[in-house]
Amino acid sequence: RIVVKVGSSLLIDSDAGEVRESWLAALAADLAKLHGEGRELLIVSSGAIALGRSRLKLPRGALKLEESQAAAAVGQIALARIWSEVLGHHNIGAGQILVTLQDTEERRRYLNARSTIAKLLEWRAVPVINENDSVATNEIRYGDNDRLAARVATMASADLLILLSDIDGLYDAPPGGNPNAKLVPIVQT
Repeated sequence: RIVVKVGSSLLIDSDAGEVRESWLAALAADLAKLHGEGRELLIVSSGAIALGRSRLKLPRGALKLEESQAAAAVGQIALARIWSEVLGHHNIGAGQILVTLQDTEERRRYLNARSTIAKLLEWRAVPVINENDSVATNEIRYGDNDRLAARVATMASADLLILLSDIDGLYDAPPGGNPNAKLVPIVQT
């Protein structure tokens, strides 16, 4: 099993507010090749708030919590449609799973999410997973789909987690707020 996390900045052109269609088509072709080889794929996709902001023509700048939640509600529909269409071009079905931090911390909800993932994989559909930003509050958010992807990889007993991002790699500190942050090229286990 392979979990692929796709960051917002790769998926969405923030200036145009639209999907990077050629990039996504190329990714979908790569995923289809893996799927055709019998690999089980899961996608953790960002982009709901950015798409919602674009669809609603909201101005740039920080959003209040309820504005982010409403933008996510609009954007999540677009995001699910985009993944369904791009995978559908390769005759691959997609299933949407929206989770919150609580869904992966409470045993019953965790088991339900894991069962849904397992059934979609059994049916050879690709689970497309995102944080349920329309209901998550600041106190119960992952806030970072890298963390969500790691939790999903554990939940799904994945063999591999691939984080696609515009960041160069793993740093010893947040590079945006620390000019002395160092890139960690190899993590020894």
